[in-house]
Amino acid sequence: MLEHAAKLLDGAGALLICAGAGMGVDSGLPDFRGGEGFWRAYPPYARLGLRFEELADPRHFADDPELAWGFYGHRLALYRETVPHDGFRLLREFGSELPHGVRVFTSNVDGQFQAAGFRHVAEAHGSIHHLQCLDGCTDDIWPAAGIDVVVDEATMRAVPPLPSCPRCGGLARPNILMFGDFSWVPDRSQAQLDELTAWRRTARDLVVVELGAGQAVPTVRRYAELASAATGALIRINPREPEIRHGRGVSIAAGALETLTALAAARDRGSRR
Repeated sequence: MLEHAAKLLDGAGALLICAGAGMGVDSGLPDFRGGEGFWRAYPPYARLGLRFEELADPRHFADDPELAWGFYGHRLALYRETVPHDGFRLLREFGSELPHGVRVFTSNVDGQFQAAGFRHVAEAHGSIHHLQCLDGCTDDIWPAAGIDVVVDEATMRAVPPLPSCPRCGGLARPNILMFGDFSWVPDRSQAQLDELTAWRRTARDLVVVELGAGQAVPTVRRYAELASAATGALIRINPREPEIRHGRGVSIAAGALETLTALAAARDRGSRR
């Protein structure tokens, strides 16, 4: 499978990286898979019996803003401090010399691809590094740079003052698509997706590398499958759910960093033959 994947990459004219939450595990980011995985990362929520799906609900910003910003403020600080693992560098190298370049489609909101130097990233679910007005006084989206949320880690509640809208002075929230979210402002993400769609129309010999994308919320898997449907040039890297529908593509049951390192070595061996 590694040799097959290496040959696909060697013949690529363009590279599309599709990444889910599993991509960040090798950087030390927590795995939210299932209640137990989430609670291992956030023991205070285990004591409260709150799951990720319950916390990632926009109504908390109106009903209990300290609870909401406790969760998202902690994640904002964590993502800012996290250094992308070496697999990000390898992916950049894979796409750096291709005639049609490289693009990223991700459901992750952590900004790790931008931190690793990628310029064209489509963030389907938004970004924790950008904010919007909770009350909807404007559809403006602005960077969270300079915003620091103090969190009491014993209770996982934010300590006021909380982030505010620069226009109306009301509460701000992350520009992230949450569960049951009808107030998310999609403009920034849509512009990224439009650029990606335009690129795909002109990209030739496209190879799709999908990493850490599960089936619970299959946004990334479906996008990768559709993008590679015409050629079957899909490399799916997933330690738990590597299967590919209809059997088209390369399935590798391992983690992102391990596999990308092995792929780089396989390509290097092939170039010396």
